[in-house]
Amino acid sequence: MPQNSINHARLVALIWSIADDVLRDLYVRGKYRDVILPFTVLRRLDSVLEPTQDAVLAMKKTLDQAGIVDQDAPLRDAAKQDFYNTSGFTLKTLRAATNATRLRQNFGVYLDGFSPNVQEIIDNFEFRNQLPRLTKADALGALIEKFLSPDLDLSPAGLDNHGMGTVFEELVRRFNEENNEEAGEHWTPRDAVRLMTRLMFEPIAEVIPSGTYRLYDGAMGTGGMLTVAEETLKHLTAPAGKKVSTHLYGQEINAETYAIAKADLILKGEGTAADNIVGGPEWSTLSNDAFAGEEFDFMLSNPPYGKSWKTDQDRLGGAKKIIDPRFIVTHDGDPDYSLVTRSSDGQLMFLANLISKMKQGTALGSRIASVHNGSSLFTGDAGQGESNFRRWIIENDWLEAIVALPLKMFYNTGIATYVWVISNRKEERRKGKVQLIDATGWSTPLRKNLGEKGVEISDADADRVLATYKAFDQAGDPDHSKVFDGVDFGYSKITVERPLRIAGVEEGRVYKAAEIKQLKEDGVRDESAPPIIKKVLPYAATPDPLYGRYEAIIDGRSRVVEYEPDTELRDTEQVPLTEPAGEYADGIEAFFRREVEPYAPDAWIDETKTKIGYEISFTRHFYKPTPMRTLAEIQADIRALEAETDNLIAEIAGEG
Repeated sequence: MPQNSINHARLVALIWSIADDVLRDLYVRGKYRDVILPFTVLRRLDSVLEPTQDAVLAMKKTLDQAGIVDQDAPLRDAAKQDFYNTSGFTLKTLRAATNATRLRQNFGVYLDGFSPNVQEIIDNFEFRNQLPRLTKADALGALIEKFLSPDLDLSPAGLDNHGMGTVFEELVRRFNEENNEEAGEHWTPRDAVRLMTRLMFEPIAEVIPSGTYRLYDGAMGTGGMLTVAEETLKHLTAPAGKKVSTHLYGQEINAETYAIAKADLILKGEGTAADNIVGGPEWSTLSNDAFAGEEFDFMLSNPPYGKSWKTDQDRLGGAKKIIDPRFIVTHDGDPDYSLVTRSSDGQLMFLANLISKMKQGTALGSRIASVHNGSSLFTGDAGQGESNFRRWIIENDWLEAIVALPLKMFYNTGIATYVWVISNRKEERRKGKVQLIDATGWSTPLRKNLGEKGVEISDADADRVLATYKAFDQAGDPDHSKVFDGVDFGYSKITVERPLRIAGVEEGRVYKAAEIKQLKEDGVRDESAPPIIKKVLPYAATPDPLYGRYEAIIDGRSRVVEYEPDTELRDTEQVPLTEPAGEYADGIEAFFRREVEPYAPDAWIDETKTKIGYEISFTRHFYKPTPMRTLAEIQADIRALEAETDNLIAEIAGEG
């Protein structure tokens, strides 16, 4: 293990031991994080600010005397950091307090002295809520003493920004793994994140020019995806001598998780990036977009699966009244095309949010990697939000690939998960195509399960996924990679009607709506009765039985009429968009003539109800049926069982 890694591990172990030494009788183990994470942040910030403390206090005095209200920028300059503290206290001076009450008072002043961006971290950690318990147990002084131990050097002299970020992330990881049930909601395993970032960057790494790039995560959790993406982009472009700088942007609704993300960036010396992330309970990405109208070069997310977004839906005006342009778009001539999903699961809404922020005017456009569960592939009927979403991204030719990940990849669920790779600048060979990659078998078992997580995607596993992705239709591995035309996933959902037939109705008579209603309530269905006519079309109308326009004699004249449909006989069919037309006008008619008409000659299609849907089925495309055993194998098994039974009977008889 490299020396710096050994040092990082030692520091994490020391901080972990503080939790056990000081908090064991005060908190259950799962709540140690409520104290230890913010205290780790404070100790690092305290040590970073120590050299410039006098300059900050002098600047504060000058600004106050001059009556300057907006003091943030000059105080940052005085501190030579993106944060500061104007209280006059440090942790070292705080430990000189003679009693617990005075210590708590001074500690409160110390917390209040931090800059607004650090205040936001403290508030979202709800750290002040811990002070009464710590003070009552006289543990606050012990914590300060432990964190000031010479062995635990969190100063810049002992640990650079990157190292501090590594230590903090390792602490977060350990706390998350202690709380496996919560971990998956806010923390995506690093192996999954690395694969996602590689899928986002590697296919275009050679053509990414030097420059500045904006990275965004609309469900950022603790910010790990953004920081790994930043590292991956720089790692891939550095060998070619490219100079790449990044700006990170993100949004997160969970207060503590947001505090961790913001703290992590500040601890890494990326205070400007910390200013570009937004979070807390009032900042729900779906109903309160902090980056409305902005565009980003690279985006990635792990949105919540199967989680209700009803509150957001109500804030947006209700399911039928949403007008947000992220979710109500123009498509196929429809200016009010809805991507709004069921309120019980909003994961595709998060992906729609990402797509709304794709760059339109650059050569690279934007690339997106987002991980979802299986429901995003197939839930939602034709015309509903989920299906509309799939249709929208496929018909706009943005979906490059979907990668099925191994089971048991995440901490709090063993379900199937999939990475969607999206781009609005597809390379020529991918245009009009979608690649499906089955990587469910490409994983490495963990020596010990972490909650539900039992496997990881090793570097070798990830290399295999990337090689398959880059090979595209030359993969030569149909068991794991298939390439389709986008239209292959689409279908027309048609509604097949049959006429209402009630015993005793008159042939050739047009029935009024009230009469039809009465017949439905009181009449007896009779397949031999004539169909009930509900409407006579104008004289110029032409008959078309396929779509329910029939010829009938009305008052001695031939007219085109429509029959009343029997709702009990109504059916629907899914007709692939690729259905061959053959000798007919289109694939729908060909399907109807072949699959419906021979069994229901009086049926027709209600074309007003026809809707286009899209679904993606990995099972259908990658399912491998277990071959049936041969008759000889079955007979051999039967003979073996018979022989075993005979032996047992003989033994029993012998004992008797």
